[in-house]
This record gives sequence, C-alpha cells and structure tokens, in this order.
Amino acid sequence: MVSKCGKSCYFVFVIGFSTLMTGFLGEYEVAIDAKGRFLLPSGFRKQLPEGTAERFVINRGFENCLTLYPIDSWNVLAEKLNRLNDFNPKVREFKRLFLNGANMVDVDSAGRLLLPKQLQEYAGIKKDMVFSAQGNKVELWEKDTYYEYIKKTAAGFSDLAAEVAGGDFINPFENL
Repeated sequence: MVSKCGKSCYFVFVIGFSTLMTGFLGEYEVAIDAKGRFLLPSGFRKQLPEGTAERFVINRGFENCLTLYPIDSWNVLAEKLNRLNDFNPKVREFKRLFLNGANMVDVDSAGRLLLPKQLQEYAGIKKDMVFSAQGNKVELWEKDTYYEYIKKTAAGFSDLAAEVAGGDFINPFENL
C-alpha cells in the first residue's frame, strides 16, 4: 500500500517480505509531564501519511524500551501473531510477553499521547525520553538509558552490520 504524506513524500507500507518498505526516520528528545503525557514530535507527525488516524499501540519492547506502533502497522503485526500456532508453548510464552501491557492510545487535542503508568515504570521513563524511529514503528527510551545503550553498542556497529546484512544486503551505492 502506498500512502501520500505530503507534496513530494510517499510511504510504502508492506504486507509481504519481498517489497521494499519506507518508514519513519528521526530521533527526538521529548519531555514527559507529571501525568505521563508527551507531545508527538512535529518531525514525526509530518511523516504520518495524510488521513492516518492518530491512534497508536504502545507495548513493551526489547532492551527495556517501549514500542509505539501506528495502528495500521500494529494491525499487520497482530494479524501475523494471530496466525502463530498456539499449541506451541514457545508461541504462547512469546505472545504473553509481547502482548502483555499493550495499550491503544489516541492523540489528544493538544497533540499528546498518554504513556500508561505500568509501561512508563517498565522502561524507567520519568521525565526525559528519546523517541527513536525504527521504520514502521518507534522505540521510546528513557533518555540516559538510550544514550548509554547507543554508546555501548556503537563500537561493534561495523561487525554487526556485516553479520546482519552480510552478503544478502543490497548496496545502494554499487554501480554509481
């Protein structure tokens, strides 16, 4: 599915593995108010496709961060999860851990989202948060934890790229 997000910007949302997907970009620092609300960064809001409902799902992510999915991305993921075999104990365990705490949230009239208290506690987010785009989703991190994680893992980035992308990676700069 292709959605227009502005005069010259398009997003391609994927339901298969063979299609190239374009998604969200950027890293933003945001503040959490006393009630657990945060303003969606304007740079992120500009990337939302026109006509997109401002409804999201927030759940626990990996490495003690949270994951924010636009509702369309969440629905594609939920469909895949629902096709997993519940007779497999590992599938049941994964679904419990992954889906536990998932909350649907809507953008309020002031452009804010409410970060549910239990998720805020899980990620250790008190006041300052990093909003880190990850393609079709966003990771929400406690600010100091995020920068420590990036600093710790950055030294191995080249080796990680070789391991993950390896020979399967299509070099976009090849043949220029």
